[in-house]
Amino acid sequence: MPMQRASLSRLAIAAFLLVAQWSIARPQQAVDPSRVDARPSPEWVRRAVVYEVNERDFSTAGTFNAVTARLDELNRLGVSVLWLMPVHPIGQLNKKGSIGSPYAVRDYYGVNPAFGTADDLKHLVRAAHDRGMKVVIDIVANHTAWDAVMMKTPTYYVRDAQGKVLSPYDWTDVAKLDYSNPATRRYMLDMLAYWLRNFDLDGFRCDVAGDVPTTFWDQARDELSRIKPDILMLAEAHKPDLLVKAFDMDYSWPLYGTLAAVVESGRSAEAIRTEWETERATYPRNALHLRFTENHDEKRAIARFGERGALASAVLMFTLDGVPLLYNGQEAGDVTESGAPALFEKLPVFWEGAERRPDVVAFFREIIPLRRSHAALIDGAVQWVSNSDQTRVLTFLRRDGHEDVLIAVNLSNRPFTGTVEAPGADFAEITPRPTGETHDVAAPVALPALSLDAWGYRIFTRPHRQ
Repeated sequence: MPMQRASLSRLAIAAFLLVAQWSIARPQQAVDPSRVDARPSPEWVRRAVVYEVNERDFSTAGTFNAVTARLDELNRLGVSVLWLMPVHPIGQLNKKGSIGSPYAVRDYYGVNPAFGTADDLKHLVRAAHDRGMKVVIDIVANHTAWDAVMMKTPTYYVRDAQGKVLSPYDWTDVAKLDYSNPATRRYMLDMLAYWLRNFDLDGFRCDVAGDVPTTFWDQARDELSRIKPDILMLAEAHKPDLLVKAFDMDYSWPLYGTLAAVVESGRSAEAIRTEWETERATYPRNALHLRFTENHDEKRAIARFGERGALASAVLMFTLDGVPLLYNGQEAGDVTESGAPALFEKLPVFWEGAERRPDVVAFFREIIPLRRSHAALIDGAVQWVSNSDQTRVLTFLRRDGHEDVLIAVNLSNRPFTGTVEAPGADFAEITPRPTGETHDVAAPVALPALSLDAWGYRIFTRPHRQ
């Protein structure tokens, strides 16, 4: 009997192992992201105003210490999250421009000496935390520079049949990492943990996140959450499955592209609502998106849309659901002669020129506090409402349990006089004025009649009756 029991036990174990191996090997049923909830995010993430810092251009010095020196100013502006573009040393082999791209990383464990030291970066993080601000750094997980430390192990990289390491797309200054190799994954996971542990960061903005397997990001989030549970993971991608487990939010690239087509080419403003509805229908429930009108990959909004068009566009991105982004210098109306981003050269922000665009400076000083003082603009549901010329004008409500906020934006160069289907009455205007003052919230507004200047915008509030 003992021998029989032992034989049965071995058979049972063997059968179990076979079933387990079959379960792992068989294809898993794909989950439709739109049928599940998005990963729940910390409250500080949902309330965030993200500020992208291009270290080399934020100041003439181009250092971490120069960023630290302006933290009080950013804090007063209402910035709550600093996103530092890649802090790592830049590769010089096959580099682009005279300096090279910050997204061609030579050493994931190093700090770019042009920006300062590791201690300078730690000081910046501590100083931000002292002011109640969070700090995330850019992680370029898809590729490295050709002279990267990782190149000592060619098996970390995607190679052709002859063993030649390949670039992603036509990005000739970088080489693509191979995530089918477990050793590559382990290297990158350990690297992320290193930055979180040693620099007390609050998360990562992940470059080209959609080109790295979602399974890697899912594993990364699990491991990083054990180190620091309430981090922010921001995906530079527009890929619904990333927001199921790994990321708190991604980029609203299609919405930005549609906005650009409306403002630049006269496409119907209704296309923005259609794109928003498509996004809502295909993403996990309650998914968060980064809303922006410019970043380091795009032209300055003023160069692309004109000053008034840029402000109208910013109203949309600061009042829609999601988390708004400011790119350094945007709040001062900074713009180069061409308006193009300076990714491969040093082109410092012209802070001294802010007086040339006082309306821009006043706008951002008012729109951020306005968003923060009305919870409906952060957590309220979006309800689109009709108006009498929807090809040019967008009107929508943000609604929570306490108030309705009505936003109207004219995305055309012609004035609008018409009506808006705002249910009920008792609205009062809270539109930021160019002078930096807001309208008297006690003054009632006679809706549904509505008028807007060319590129004009108006914002109204109505508290719920108790």
